Amino acid sequence: MKRVLLLLCKGFEIYEAAAFYDVLGWSGAYGSEQVAVVTVGLRKEVQGSFGIRVIPDRLLSEAHPEDFEALAVPGGFETHGYYEEAYSEPVADLIRRFFAMEKPIASICVGALPLANSGILKGRQATTYHLLEGIRRKQLASFGAHVIDKPIVWDENVITSTSPATAMEVAFALLARITSKENSDQIRLKMGF
Repeated sequence: MKRVLLLLCKGFEIYEAAAFYDVLGWSGAYGSEQVAVVTVGLRKEVQGSFGIRVIPDRLLSEAHPEDFEALAVPGGFETHGYYEEAYSEPVADLIRRFFAMEKPIASICVGALPLANSGILKGRQATTYHLLEGIRRKQLASFGAHVIDKPIVWDENVITSTSPATAMEVAFALLARITSKENSDQIRLKMGF
């Protein structure tokens, strides 16, 4: 069974986290390979965007990249405190450890910004939220990333995307990377996409 660590920072975007959880969960139920999603947070209870509260499976201090095939990073809302935890050193350290082990790291929307904050996107192609007059893309560039104007950008083992609208595609891409394209296509079909 493959295992994916789903990072839930304060203010995380519900839909983006759910896309990872759902697509990967469908693979466990209907795919050729089971995938378990393990949620992780900096606190015993994480308040996401719009007030949703989630109890993560593990605390960040208990998460070890060697136990997982990939890291999934949903974005979040600044107004709900996303960057308070997303830019923290424990989060940056976790991202760097996955990157050093050359494991897939998939982010959606502004989930690219904690990746960039960790230093792993310096000199790499990436994208992030494209609206709000490009403020998030300017932030991404300030971390040394080469911002590409595409909905989804892969650079070796790292995926970044532009908005919540890309969430399902990113989740399917991650599933294909850790299992197979055939499995991901089968799940896409069964889910009606």
